[in-house]
Amino acid sequence: MKKLPVYSLFLAAILFSCKDKNNTPDVSAVKADIKLERFDQDFFSIDTNGIEKPLSNLQIKYPVLLPVFIQNILGVDSAHLATGISTFIRLSKSIYDTVNIVFKNTDGLKKDFEQSFKYVKHYFPEYPIPAINTIIGPIDLLAKTSDGYSPDFIGPGFLGISLQFYLGKNFSLYNDEYFITNVAPQYRSRRFEKDYIVPDAMKLVVDDLFPDKTSGRPLIEQIIEKGKQLWLLDKFLPQTADSLKTGFTADQLEWCSLNEGLIWNQIISNDNLYSVDPTTIQIYIGESPTTQTMPGESPGNIGPWIGRQVVRKFAEKKSGISPVELMRTDAKKILEEAKYKPK
Repeated sequence: MKKLPVYSLFLAAILFSCKDKNNTPDVSAVKADIKLERFDQDFFSIDTNGIEKPLSNLQIKYPVLLPVFIQNILGVDSAHLATGISTFIRLSKSIYDTVNIVFKNTDGLKKDFEQSFKYVKHYFPEYPIPAINTIIGPIDLLAKTSDGYSPDFIGPGFLGISLQFYLGKNFSLYNDEYFITNVAPQYRSRRFEKDYIVPDAMKLVVDDLFPDKTSGRPLIEQIIEKGKQLWLLDKFLPQTADSLKTGFTADQLEWCSLNEGLIWNQIISNDNLYSVDPTTIQIYIGESPTTQTMPGESPGNIGPWIGRQVVRKFAEKKSGISPVELMRTDAKKILEEAKYKPK
């Protein structure tokens, strides 16, 4: 076999490292200092026989997060502070013990967040990196977001990561009948794994940068807006498996790829594209085991996936468009200029 000259191999290596098939930028020189704080451990170390001093110390360390946690997450008012906190700590002790086993070390998590925020800072240098605060909240409370419900939440200067929702899909409480019925069905709790932490959190960062304001708008506008957000998530997590970003299984992703034309044709049929009917919109945007109007192999919440396909087609035609420009582009313009016609 004929050998390539050394300089040719060197050149090829340079070209490959600078630009892969996804045009992933080199962010090795980008600075992204991550502060990951174990609020969960600090909170559960409170001596419930006398909470005043420990709470005062926590208030100094977490001046913004602590009031949010106590009032909005625990739902404890100032008149019942000691009782409410003591009761929560007592009832959640077993979950806290499990969290300390699963998350004995968070160095890897911190490293993953650092890499993701390097991409954020590459595209949006002025975006302030929030502190990553791990918490343990009520096992029956997911945070309401513009994209449904999330284990995590974002506030001024912090990202709250609810570790009680990342203990592994086989964690006993996730398979309890009450939990399945009232908190998260199993098609949702299968994603309560550690690998989903960073993708879930970065979705909140995307929405923080470009809030979804299409509620009440026609289906196509909502699909494309959520497709834009998923497209931007790809920019922040270029090396992350698509299953972790979409929440689809590998089989569901394969089905989507093989049936892209069917998906689009189903959405544009029967005047669905411009429907503002909440029931119709819920079929394509919202958690469910499958899409009602499609075969059982289809995933639920299929709208953002097909929306990203439209956005990708638009981005291909607008070579060189920046993420800021694309995210600010009107959904109607994206649809018109993408000329999306999958087979």
